[in-house]
Parts: sequence; structure tokens; C-alpha cells
Amino acid sequence: MNHPDTDEPTGQKPLRLLPGVIILALQWLLRFVVPVFVPETKEFGVFSGLLGWLAIVVWWAFFSRAPRFERWGAVVLMIVSLAATPLFLHASIATAMEGLIFVLYATPILSLALVVWAATTRDFADGPRRATLVAVILLACTVWMLLRMDGLESGGEAQFAWRWTETSEERLLAGTDVVPMAHPSDQPAVRTGADWPGFRGPERNSIISGVRIATDWSASPPVQLWRRPVGPGWSSFAVSGGLLYTQEQRGEDEVVACYNLATGEPVWSHRDETRFWEAIGGPGPRSTPTHSAGGVYTFGATGTLNALDAGDGKPLWSRSVTSDTGAEIPYWGFSSSPLVFDDFVIVAAAGQLVAYDVTGELRWFSPDGGDGYSSPHPLTIEGVAQILLMSKSGVISVSAEDGRLLWEHPWPGGSRIVQPAQTAEGDLLISSGETTGMRRIAVAHGPEGWTIEERWTSNRLKPYFSDFVVHEGHVFGFDGTILACIDATDGKRKWKGGRYGPGQLLLLADQNLLLVVTEQGELALVDAASDRFTELARFPAIEGKTWNHPVLVGDVLLVRNDQEMAAFRLSLASG
Repeated sequence: MNHPDTDEPTGQKPLRLLPGVIILALQWLLRFVVPVFVPETKEFGVFSGLLGWLAIVVWWAFFSRAPRFERWGAVVLMIVSLAATPLFLHASIATAMEGLIFVLYATPILSLALVVWAATTRDFADGPRRATLVAVILLACTVWMLLRMDGLESGGEAQFAWRWTETSEERLLAGTDVVPMAHPSDQPAVRTGADWPGFRGPERNSIISGVRIATDWSASPPVQLWRRPVGPGWSSFAVSGGLLYTQEQRGEDEVVACYNLATGEPVWSHRDETRFWEAIGGPGPRSTPTHSAGGVYTFGATGTLNALDAGDGKPLWSRSVTSDTGAEIPYWGFSSSPLVFDDFVIVAAAGQLVAYDVTGELRWFSPDGGDGYSSPHPLTIEGVAQILLMSKSGVISVSAEDGRLLWEHPWPGGSRIVQPAQTAEGDLLISSGETTGMRRIAVAHGPEGWTIEERWTSNRLKPYFSDFVVHEGHVFGFDGTILACIDATDGKRKWKGGRYGPGQLLLLADQNLLLVVTEQGELALVDAASDRFTELARFPAIEGKTWNHPVLVGDVLLVRNDQEMAAFRLSLASG
């Protein structure tokens, strides 16, 4: 005999809750607890929420003993809610990874809602039980309409905020995001002693010679010279003649800004009416200005290449690289920092090099290697000056004179971001990002042309967008979110330690010292030794997600992120 209001028999067995409770506990343990203690599991933790929900669905549909109508009704309603809710979400959540971010974050909440509902309403009458089922499922999805996402941190963790709160950019534009600045007379004079022409320094390798700093920060901590809010973007700095240059987003304008190095006060700014935004990295330009011979060259996220007077910011010329090449704006925007090489200004339009002369005339294109976010890299190999570019297809090398292909090394993979590096023996170290890891290749030139030999491939150091340095036969960089050292001879790991997130670093070569900026905006000093990991000091510098490369000119350290920038004086080592 059937129950008069359902198609289930009146003698139906009680609800089987225990499997659902166990699955839910495991899901939340892997999603929210384990990553706190084992940060390298964060990425798996994010996806474990979805996997756990699928397990909950299987339990509920086939093993829960709930009435058929409730079992399949709940499954259908959850699927429909997950599909329909993105229509009403803030664009930052709805578009992040084509909606996958919403699913990854909503499914643990849906799992919790279903299991808690099942446990608390099993003695309810059919009508109230089913009404509350609909309510909790809809609430678990629609609550996300109240939020926005301010990008992702390492491991895929989203940064959420209430939808109606102001962003740091909106506070900056409104003039409410004001940081007290130190008066110049309060601090010792700035002694740079050197300039920083652009991305990662004079050789584009983040290596500094001729500077030694005090490492006892308990006795001589970094001294703040100034601090100020800045528009969003992932640009670093160029420095010359007491001025610094960076790129920002301010509303609908992409801005090249010049500031006084000693005081942080604005000197001039140049605006282009364009805005780039994507959900993971947020708004703003991705590249770093280049200073050369009185000019500043900048490449915007939508493809605008500017040449500006370094003194007053007046435009010298401007080109639309997208119009010149037909290249589409890549997913994370154009991220190449311009390279001034001889009389050429060279940028990477995704995976293709494009060269202009210093008057702005288009000169040549290189072969197209597919998507990429790396920058042109100058090297001399066997006496031949050449320009390298990492891209989706691998690495290519071209002649700076005409863009003619010299050699290429296919290594298909993801859209590469970090720069190549050269060993003391002249071999090349290249990275495939966070998948395969690193590879060492030997490039030689003989009567038959260029030859490439693979020395080794290693997954013991997998830099994603955090650049690495080479020092005394070893490679120092980020294996995901943890600092690591591998032997450049064979790719074997020497040590791994220090959970800094995907930060950036500088090498003080004369001192065997790594200066690390963590993803959280802290400064750390690490011994650049091959036998062990040793952190010497740590200091809070700026707040917020920090992916930008730091700059050290003389005793002045510059750091910034998508919200603020600051300058610190570092005590120099005696002698």
C-alpha cells in the first residue's frame, strides 16, 4: 500500500544520513581546513568542494532512502540553480574562469545546506519539508548575488567583498583612500647611486651587483620614506634621475605616472582612454615602463604602445599594436614590458615579437608562437646578439635587426609568463610554468646552423608567474608558493622552504642574499645558499595581494601592488 500523498510505500525505511554527513565532513576538511596547514594543497582544496558535492548528489539520489520526489527534485533544483544564478551575479564572479569559480565556491555551501536540511527536517510533514528544501537550495545559490570578487590569490582562493562596497580604485578616485606620507625632512636623503631602466633591472634578470645591505632588521629595520595609494595594475617601476615611472588604471583611463623618488609626490601623468579588466587579475595594465635616453616606453594591457618624454610626459609617438599586428587581446591582457635594443623598441603581442624604431615606425614581426605573457629577452649566445621570447609553443630566438628566426625549441604547454635565464656556461634555463617545470638546453651555432640539445627537464621547480634567478650554479625561485633551490647542473632539488605565496624576488649577488616580496606584501631576507633554506629577517611592507616585482636602487627599495606603493630606505652593510 502506498502513502496517499506520495508514490512511496508507507513502510519506507528511515533516512540514511550517516554517509552524507561523512562526505560533508571530508569535503569541508579538504576544502577549508587542510589548506590552512598545508598551503600547497590549496588548489586541490578548491576543486574538492565540487568533487564533494558530486559525491553528495550520488548519495542523495541513490543511497539516502529519501522519497523519490525529494531525491530527484533536489538534484534537478541544485543543477538549475547553479546554471541560472550566474545571470544575476556580479560580473567578477559570473565571468571568472567562465563561471567555474562560482560553481567551485557554491557547491560546498549547497552540500552543507542539503545535509543540514535533511538532518533537521526528517520529522517534518511533506509540505513544510519540501518547501524548506526549495528555500535552502535557492538561498545557498542566491546569497552569492550579494558579493563581488576582487581577484584570486595563490591556489585559486577568491577574494570576496560585499557587492556594494567601494573598491580601492573607487576610493582613490574619490580621494578618500589617503595614506599619511612621511615628510621628506623626516628621513635621511635618498642615495640611489644607480638607475633601474625597467622590467627586472638592467639585464632583465633581477640580479643586483655593487650593493650590500644590513641583514639584522631587528637592529636596522627598513625605514619608510613614503607610502601612497596607487591605481590598480601589476606594473613594476622604472627609475632614473630621481624619478620613478609606473602604470596604473584610474577609472576609464590607463595611466602612465611619474613620481618623485624621494617624496612619492606626483610629477606628471599621461592618460589613454582605455580600460582592461578580467576577473582573476582585476583591472589595469600588466607591463612595466622602460626608460631609455630620455624617453619612457610603455605598453598597455589593450595594446597601446607609448613613447613619452621622461621629463614632462609629453607624447613623442603612440602605436596601436593590435591594429599593426591584428593580434587579439589575450585573456590576461598584453603583459609584455617594452625592450629598447639598439634603435628598436620591441614588445610581445602575446606570442609574437613586434619591433618599431625609436621614431615609432613599424620595422618587423617575428613568427607567432601562440599565446604568451612573457617579455622580449636580450641575450648573446656564441657571440650573436638575439632576442628571445617564451610563448605557448616554446621558445624562439630572432635577429634584432629584422626579426628573422634564428632558432626555436618547441615545448608545447601553457601560456608562459616568466623570463628565460642563462647559466654561467651559456646554456639556457626555460620554464613551462606550473605544469612540467624547468628545462636546461644548450644552444650552439656551427656550419650547419643552430643546434639545440636538451640537458635535463625537472619538475622540482615550477615557477608560474614568479621569476627565478641563477646564482653560483643554482636556481632560486618559487615552486608554486614555496621558495626552492635546484642544482643548475642536473635539475635536482637542493631545498624547499618558506611559504611566501607566489611572490617575487631580487638577488643581491655580492652578498649571496635573496630579497623576497611575499604575496601578502611582506619583505623577507633569505640566504642564497645551496645547502639549506635560511630566512634571515622579515618585515611588513604593504598590505594586500602583491604580485608586482620589487625594485632596489642604491639603498631605496620600491614595492607596490594593485592598491598602494611605498619606498623604504635599507641600511647599507658596513664596509
